[in-house]
Amino acid sequence: MSEGFESRPSRNGTSDGLRVSFEFFPPKSEDVEPVLWESIQRLAPLDPDFVTVTYGAGGSTRERTLFTLARLAHETNLRSAGHLTCVGASRDDVDQVVRSYKNAGIHHIVALRGDPQGGVGERYVPHPDGYATTADLIRGIRAIGDFEISVSAYPEKHPESANFDVDLDVLQAKIDAGATRAITQFFFDNDLYYRYLDRARARGISIPILPGILPVQNFHQTANFAAKTGATIPVWLASRFEGLDHDPVTRRLIAASVAAEQVFDLLDHGISDFHFYTMNRAELTYAICHLLGIRPKLVKRAA
Repeated sequence: MSEGFESRPSRNGTSDGLRVSFEFFPPKSEDVEPVLWESIQRLAPLDPDFVTVTYGAGGSTRERTLFTLARLAHETNLRSAGHLTCVGASRDDVDQVVRSYKNAGIHHIVALRGDPQGGVGERYVPHPDGYATTADLIRGIRAIGDFEISVSAYPEKHPESANFDVDLDVLQAKIDAGATRAITQFFFDNDLYYRYLDRARARGISIPILPGILPVQNFHQTANFAAKTGATIPVWLASRFEGLDHDPVTRRLIAASVAAEQVFDLLDHGISDFHFYTMNRAELTYAICHLLGIRPKLVKRAA
């Protein structure tokens, strides 16, 4: 009889003390669902600290998010977190989702207010019977269960914040309500993150603030996404992908190089936690983790 093997991560070299986490989004249809699960299966042996599953605007992916989280709980050993927004929803509806998470054994929620229903740049109008702010949402979550709660942070400040002082006031309010971790919007200029971290620490904000890393799967898609979220695309980044619209092989090599430069610079500055926006694609995230020294190892399992 052949001996069985199981995957277990080997943390060595530069990976000592490093923690990674991954974001996925629920598939829009059954046709693309295999892509998500192939990515999860590829990244799971890296033993992430946790993985998150997004929640569409106004709860548009509510059922698919819950289904994905339930499948993660039943088919993997991954520690899962469900995103939750309160835009366009009543307190009762949001509370029902929180209870669904609790009943499914999900103990970690990424609490987000959500973008205005008219899109970024429009004025946010709370649901008349809903939670008005992320801090209000967090207090509602806390009233239902003892969840670990992560929230968003913005190295370039939130588009609705008049300045960084206001932006950090909002983050502090979320912490006062019970947030235990912040995950940043993606960025490509690490100096933005370092300055934001300095500002937060100077304000006495001490919770972990994980850098959100977006490996560039498609530059034009990333640029459009950045325009909608207020993130900056540096000129040097655009120039790296110039002329590669019809050269996917070189684009992937450039994308891996850019992301590797970014995470190693963060590592050199003492950052040990990284949150990857995978876009449901494993290749680039897996490669970056490999460069960091985070990799699976085949370990013999008793016969």
